[in-house]
Amino acid sequence: MKRLVITVGNEMMGDDGAGPLLARLLERNRIPGWEVIDGGSVPENYFHRVRDMKPEVAVVVDACDMNLKAGSVRLISENDIADEWILSTHRLPLSFFISALKELVPEVYFIGIQPSIVAFGVPVSPEIRQAVEMVYQKLKAGKMDFPTLDD
Repeated sequence: MKRLVITVGNEMMGDDGAGPLLARLLERNRIPGWEVIDGGSVPENYFHRVRDMKPEVAVVVDACDMNLKAGSVRLISENDIADEWILSTHRLPLSFFISALKELVPEVYFIGIQPSIVAFGVPVSPEIRQAVEMVYQKLKAGKMDFPTLDD
């Protein structure tokens, strides 16, 4: 089974660097069966690579404001993405990105990581580093048992 992690974020913007941090971790410590694309701030620019890869599963990971404690990780449903209160720092709305991705990939998951500080030149916080490591470990274990926003 071909599986893909697409990370989103800007590592120069503090905790918005959660996605790129996960991408580097996955590149350094490969998980068999998983590929990674660091989509940066414009992940839609990589749709052509997704189309060429033809993965069966895609997991999108991004820092997004869910009004939770910093470092909280949630599996976010398509309905939750449509809600206006989930904010991303990127150009394309998450709902549009996920919808377009679902046209290319049969099974798509979105994992949000609650940032603490998103500001230029600020390093990624310890809470986000810990959350990224936890996401990596769950992917490695083949588990998608993240809490949802309803939990």
